[in-house]
Amino acid sequence: MVEELVAAGVTLASAGLVYVAAAARVVKQYERGVVFRLGKLRPEVRGPGFTMIVPGVDKLRKVNMQIVTMPIPAQEGITRDNVTVRVDAVVYFKVTAPAEAVVRVEDYRFAVSQMAQTSLRSIIGKSELDDLLSSREKLNQGLELMIDSPAVEWGVTIDRVEIKDVSLPETMKRSMARQAEADRERRARVINADAELQASKKLAEAAHQMSDAPAALQLRLLQTVMAVAAEKNSTLVLPIPVELLRFLEKGTQVAVSGQEPGADAQRAAPVESRTVQDELPSGGARLDPEPDVSILRQE
Repeated sequence: MVEELVAAGVTLASAGLVYVAAAARVVKQYERGVVFRLGKLRPEVRGPGFTMIVPGVDKLRKVNMQIVTMPIPAQEGITRDNVTVRVDAVVYFKVTAPAEAVVRVEDYRFAVSQMAQTSLRSIIGKSELDDLLSSREKLNQGLELMIDSPAVEWGVTIDRVEIKDVSLPETMKRSMARQAEADRERRARVINADAELQASKKLAEAAHQMSDAPAALQLRLLQTVMAVAAEKNSTLVLPIPVELLRFLEKGTQVAVSGQEPGADAQRAAPVESRTVQDELPSGGARLDPEPDVSILRQE
């Protein structure tokens, strides 16, 4: 009798252990458990840790609550300005309502992937090429809103969407390269012209300053000669400033103006008479200058 009671106790203990083993579940920290009892959703969501279900009656489904990184396959489309591009992106999302993610959609990962691809093609068709290349932040926000609108009903929240790469045809790349080269050349010419304008203004100011002090021009000339001679050249080119020639010309005019006015007339008279005689033909008789006129000139 005792043996039968012991055997029955062992059997019950074994059955209890089997039941506990079948009913015991462990939910990890980043997971949540959704319980279906006879196919009906239980309102409470099992948190992380040890939990029990009714074997054969309840079914526990674990839902990952971590942020999922899902790459969006590259989509090829035509932009609004008729340029064929190929764009790929990546979407970050997480489950916020485990019961809705399990009940409302069959596979929320696949649903988010398909919605992301469709939204990416739509963004490509609505945008221009310059927007895809320079305004990615704005496009990322628009793409995030387009994916997040239906995903909220699935218990999924879109955390972030990023466009990774924009592939262009080779002809378009060459055209953009030529455009960039032309723009840089234009900026270089503008900068060079601006530098010449500034240099001309400074040179004009220096010229006005030197015109007030002629000695400054001589000092500048000597500095230039020293700079050229410092290179140990065998040939030395000495520039003569135009202002120096004008200075000498003014000095000559002053020296000439200091003479008597009759001297110029006496010096010019013989030259005029010789010129008239030289212009006469060789065979003809020479005309003597009028004596009265010569006498008057001498007087």
